Amino acid sequence: MNDRLNGVSVFVEAVEADSFSAAAQRLNLSRSAVGKTIARLEGRLGARLFHRTTRSQTLTEDGQVFYERCLRALEELQAGEAMLESGRKEVAGRLRVSMPVLFGRRCVAPILLKLASEHPKLELDLNFTDSRVDILEDGFDLAIRNGPLGEWPGLMARRLAHQRMTVCASPDYLRIHGTPATRDELADHHAILYARSGRIRSWLFPVEGGPDAEILPPSRMRFDDLEMIADAAVAGLGLVWLPCWLVQDRVHDGRLVRLFADERRLSFDCHAVWPQTPHLPMRVRLAIDALVAGLPAATGL
Repeated sequence: MNDRLNGVSVFVEAVEADSFSAAAQRLNLSRSAVGKTIARLEGRLGARLFHRTTRSQTLTEDGQVFYERCLRALEELQAGEAMLESGRKEVAGRLRVSMPVLFGRRCVAPILLKLASEHPKLELDLNFTDSRVDILEDGFDLAIRNGPLGEWPGLMARRLAHQRMTVCASPDYLRIHGTPATRDELADHHAILYARSGRIRSWLFPVEGGPDAEILPPSRMRFDDLEMIADAAVAGLGLVWLPCWLVQDRVHDGRLVRLFADERRLSFDCHAVWPQTPHLPMRVRLAIDALVAGLPAATGL
C-alpha cells in the first residue's frame, strides 16, 4: 500500500511540475527514480498516463482522469493529517519557507528557530532570496512578502506586521553638516541611496489625504545592500532612509540618530502567503501564529 501511495504522490508532483526533472528536484529524487515510479504506476494500472516526447510531456485522457481522482484522494489524506495534528501537542514534518534575505535573517528566522526548538520533530527548510518565488511551482508551504501583494490566484495571505521606515544619520555627520529640521532641507545634505538593477529608490513620506511625497536627496553613494547603507551611515557618510528593524540597534546604542521623529513614518505591510487549501497543516498554522505574535516587536523602534 505504501508503494502505491508513493507512486500517486510522485505522479501528482510530475503533473504539477510539468516535467520529471522539476518533480525530481522538488522531491529530492533523481530524474530516473521519478521515471521508474511513473513507469511502475502505468504498469500496475495498465494505462499510459503521459504522452512523452524529448521536449514535452502531456497527460493522456486516462492520465487526466486519474490525476483528478488522485487530487481528491490526496486532499482527504491531508485533511486526515491536519485533524490528527490538531489533536497532538507536538508538531512534526517539514516546513518550507521562503523569505527576503536580510529581513528573513534578522526578523523572521529567529522566530522560526525558536518554534523549532519548542517542537523537536518540526523540520525547517528555509530559503533566503530577494527574488519573488512561485510558491505553488516551487513547492513552498509559506512565503514572507513585503509591500503590496498584487493578485495571486490560488494563494492565501495574512498580514503579519508593519515595516516602518525612518531617516537616520550619525552624530558625527550631524555635528559637521547640521541637522535638517524639515524634509525640504534634505536637499542641502548628502544621502546614501538604495539602487538595484540601475533603479534608484526614492524616499517616501506619507502626506495627509494625498499620495506619498517622493524625495531623492543629492547622493554620491548608491548601494544595493541595506546593511552596507546602514554601515556607511554609521561611518558618517550621509543620511539614510531605512527600515526601523535594521537600524534600531544602532539607534539604541547611539551610533545613529533618528530624524523627523515627530512626523508620521511610512510603513510597508509584511504578509505571510501560502497555497490555498481546505485544511491548513498545523505546522504552517503555528508558524503563522508565531510570526504574528513576534514580528511586530522585531520590526519597529
